[in-house]
Amino acid sequence: MSGLTARIHTTEGWPVPEAVLTVTDLSGRQLARATAGATGEVATDALPSGVCTAIITAPGFQPVAQVARVGADGSGRLGQIVLAPEAGTNPAPPAGPWTIDPVHSTVLVTARHLGIASIKARFAEVSGRLNVAETLENTTGFAEIKTASIDTGIGMRDDHLRSPDFLDAEKYPVISFTGSGLRRTGGDKLVMPGELTLHGQVRPIELDITYGGYGPDPWGGVRAAFHAEVQLHRNDFAIDYNAMVRAGIAAVGTAVKIDLDIELVQGEQLPQM
Repeated sequence: MSGLTARIHTTEGWPVPEAVLTVTDLSGRQLARATAGATGEVATDALPSGVCTAIITAPGFQPVAQVARVGADGSGRLGQIVLAPEAGTNPAPPAGPWTIDPVHSTVLVTARHLGIASIKARFAEVSGRLNVAETLENTTGFAEIKTASIDTGIGMRDDHLRSPDFLDAEKYPVISFTGSGLRRTGGDKLVMPGELTLHGQVRPIELDITYGGYGPDPWGGVRAAFHAEVQLHRNDFAIDYNAMVRAGIAAVGTAVKIDLDIELVQGEQLPQM
């Protein structure tokens, strides 16, 4: 038999999966804890009869506390629980397809050089789409980067990075990411797990994302902005070039940091500017 039940949703009526219902007695001692499912419905185990406190929490939302009454059979109903976004949290973009605008998006790669400095490179050609679902947890996305578009500002170095020593752009012309689900970690902070295909290797990664919100643009469209970060190890992708080693320090470090500043336009087509 279930104990205390509720259906948890946003102010727009969408369910809040993974919301947590914690039940305490009036002295603050925890009696039960349960996590909401995909529909936002949650139920604890049977509880002692009497009055208790129910606290509902979820990342990115303001907590809610209510007094609840449990019957002699150990059950009770909270009904509909509405969670409001945390103060300063941007509303999620409307459901539907959103297309990456390559002109206003940047992919920046940073690697250590000789252990004391940084080399930065930009990938100039990026495309893709975010398919926003009614709930962020069901949102999917993909992105593609043209490998040969890498640009460090030095032609000789760019040619070397495109060569088989590093990215092997002729053999592997596209770097791709496919993501499934967005998970709030607090406010506008999100995580998207997915798979990165690079240099012929496929590896699971998680993008740490900061959502910047959405709004109208000067060309009659609607745009959303995201900043994403991830750290990779090039050895995981069979990129193990170490042509020069001095005092045990590789010329190019194995850890690579990726920063993505992405603008997306609502819809399947980019506007004519």
